[in-house]
Order: sequence, then C-alpha cells, then structure tokens
Amino acid sequence: MAFTLNKVQLIGKLGRDPETRFGQSNNVAITNFSIATDNSYKGKDGNWVNETTWHRIVAFNLSDYMKNYLRKGANVYVEGRISTREWTDKENIKRFTTEIIVDKMIPLGAKESSQDNQTFASEPEGGNPSAPEDDLPF
Repeated sequence: MAFTLNKVQLIGKLGRDPETRFGQSNNVAITNFSIATDNSYKGKDGNWVNETTWHRIVAFNLSDYMKNYLRKGANVYVEGRISTREWTDKENIKRFTTEIIVDKMIPLGAKESSQDNQTFASEPEGGNPSAPEDDLPF
C-alpha cells in the first residue's frame, strides 16, 4: 500500500457565526462555519496585493466551550482533512463543494462570549509579559 496524506492546517478568522444542526440518522451535531486566511505578495507593479481565501469548515460534536467561543471575527486554528462532496440540486445540476473536516481546533487569543460574558483565552490571565502591547499587529 502506498503512503498518502490528506492534512490541512489553517489559522484564520471566522467569517460568520457557526450553524449547528443534527444528523437525521445518528443525531450527531454538525457545525458549519467559514474562516478566512490572507496572503500578501508584491504584484508586477511593485505594490502589495492582499488575497483572502475562504474555507468551508465542518466539525462534528463540538464541545459547548467551542460553540460559545466560535463567533464572527474569532481567531482559530483548524487542523483536519480536505473532503469534496458531490450532489445533484433541484434543477438536476451536478454540484460540488470542498470542505475541511475538523480533527483538531484551538481558539487563539481572547474572545468575549455574548451568552455568559465569560472570557475565553489561550494564554494565562494577565497576558504574556514577553510580548509588549506596542508590537501587536492589531
């Protein structure tokens, strides 16, 4: 058997709040959202060009913590695999979509939860003393 690998690692911002539904046959929670990643390069004219790529993300049985954290604008690390699905729509046209199926997800940075006003952070309270606030890119 030949060795193959289907692995994706992304760090990006949520483009919209996630939507969760439950599978009909097995009652599994399926959460869908999109994240944006950015790439910058110098164009032929010497000016910087910014490109944004949108990724469809599918996660199964997310914890309540992650459901509370995931809101539009939140930074997140996603690790998973690429999956392409095919179906026929109502007009009998064959459609395709490519998604990232989540294996691992880590929230990055602090984010306020609108439900319970609890702060979710990836670093200890008080911040990182080795990273001065003046050097932050935002």
